[in-house]
Amino acid sequence: MGQEASSDDRAADGRRRKRLRFRSWHRGTRELDLLLGPFADRHLDELSAVELGEYEALLTMPDPDVYDWILGQAEPPPALARGVLRLIKKFHKTD
Repeated sequence: MGQEASSDDRAADGRRRKRLRFRSWHRGTRELDLLLGPFADRHLDELSAVELGEYEALLTMPDPDVYDWILGQAEPPPALARGVLRLIKKFHKTD
């Protein structure tokens, strides 16, 4: 029974990451797609569950805000200014 739950957890995690990868490439603005899509392709499988939660929260924010935060043109809210946004900025060398 424990193996079934573990298998189910892995499958759910895989679906979550697949959904996040799709959302990263289909934001609505091509500029943000080109910032988040390559990051997701490269790092999404390495993110912890907590980091995935941060990334999901970031993906709920408006495109212009996320774009400005990544490029360093505006300060993100403190709750989003943590690890994942820093990883994205480092990936694009905008820190």
